[in-house]
Amino acid sequence: MNWELFSIIGTIAFAVSGAIVAMEEEYDILGVYVLGLVTAFGGGIIRNMLIGKPIVLLWEQGMYFQIALFAMTVVFLMPVKYIRMWKTWEAFFDAIGLAAFAIQGALYATNMGHPLSAIIVAAVLTGIGGGMVRDVLAGRKPLVLKDEIYAVWGMLAGALVGLGWSQGTWQLAILFAIIIILRMFSVNYKWKLPKRSLRDTLVESTRRSDS
Repeated sequence: MNWELFSIIGTIAFAVSGAIVAMEEEYDILGVYVLGLVTAFGGGIIRNMLIGKPIVLLWEQGMYFQIALFAMTVVFLMPVKYIRMWKTWEAFFDAIGLAAFAIQGALYATNMGHPLSAIIVAAVLTGIGGGMVRDVLAGRKPLVLKDEIYAVWGMLAGALVGLGWSQGTWQLAILFAIIIILRMFSVNYKWKLPKRSLRDTLVESTRRSDS
C-alpha cells in the first residue's frame, strides 16, 4: 500500500491546519511557518523520542518539508473566501492525517518490537502530538482532548496493529478507512467522551466559604 500518498495528504492537512490557527491568532508569517511545521511534524518527533528512533531521521524527510512549506505559503497568500472553503473540508483531511500518522506510528513501534502499550501510545502521539503542541503554542487548550472523540481513534488504530489484526496491505487499508469513517461520525454526530467539570462546584464552594 502506498502509505507515502497518505503521509503527504496528512502532512498537507496538518501543515495547513497549523498555518490557519496561526493566522487566526494574528501571528506573522514566521509564526505561520513555525506553527504549521510543528503541527505537521511534532507528532513524529514525540513518537521518535518515545520509541527510541533517532530524532535526526526527521531531517531526511526533505520532500515532506518542501510540501509543507509550499502548502503553508499557498494558504498564507490565499484569499479569505478560499480559506473558509478549506475549513469546510478541514475535518475530513484532518481525519486522513490522523489515520495515516496513527497507523504509521503503530507500525514503527511494532517493527521495533515494542509492547502493545508502547505501540498504542506511539500511534496516539504520532496522530495527535502535533495538534497538541500547536494548540499550546497558540495559547489554546488542546482541542484533541476536549472536543469530539479524536485520540481514541488513534488508540484503536494502535491497538489493532499491535495485536496483529491489521498488518497485511488490505487489512491496513480497511483500518485506514475505518479510522476516517469513525472520526467523521464523531464530528458529524458530536460524539464525546464522558467528562466531569469541577468548575461550578468549586465556585459554589468558594462562595459558600466566603459567606
